[in-house]
Amino acid sequence: MSFNHSVIWIDHQEAHVIYFNPSASQSEVIKTKSTHTNLHHKSGSVSGAHSVADHHFLHEVIQAVKESKEILIVGPGSAKLELMKHANKHDHVIAEKVVGIETVDHPSDGQLLAYAKKYFVKVDALKGDTVINP
Repeated sequence: MSFNHSVIWIDHQEAHVIYFNPSASQSEVIKTKSTHTNLHHKSGSVSGAHSVADHHFLHEVIQAVKESKEILIVGPGSAKLELMKHANKHDHVIAEKVVGIETVDHPSDGQLLAYAKKYFVKVDALKGDTVINP
């Protein structure tokens, strides 16, 4: 089955990827294999700095959406921006497919799919494409 749209919800520990079209959806969860967590001043880092991004994890997430025509990246923190930077640096084709980056807390997969469908209705309407019914 062909899925034109994908939404990625990502934090530093895992990514929820949902592929969908007007009539069906499929999802997967990709988890980092890194044992590093974000370091903040309260948890031991005097500088308040974050640990280095897990590039293997980011690459795996990017590869998961390589067949998608349009991609929305969402998440609660900076991981969504790190994913976009990774795509810009290592996979320009995927980076060009990203239509938006939004801050979204911790939705269920159902809530994430509903959010993405509404988002793509707006994107598709602006482009004059066939609209997905939310």
